[in-house]
Amino acid sequence: MQKTDKTPLWVFLALSSIETRRGALLLIWSSIVFTFYCVPWGLYFENNAWVAKLFLIDDWEWFAMMLPMTFWYWLSMRWVDKNGGWSLARA
Repeated sequence: MQKTDKTPLWVFLALSSIETRRGALLLIWSSIVFTFYCVPWGLYFENNAWVAKLFLIDDWEWFAMMLPMTFWYWLSMRWVDKNGGWSLARA
């Protein structure tokens, strides 16, 4: 992402090390996957031992943090899309 004078701080902080839109999409999709992982599945499948071993999170704290972060990344990408801040290099 190319920082300009009109780039808001919240956009710069979210995507400062991301150079391309493809990189931003990768960040957003990996955040969505991790957000889905952060659901405390062990609370719903208490009788399955493999669920308890695979999904180690047993409360909603990580999910509550990841959901707004994912939304923040998505809003930042939309802002850069509308204001032409992606570099010309393709990755």
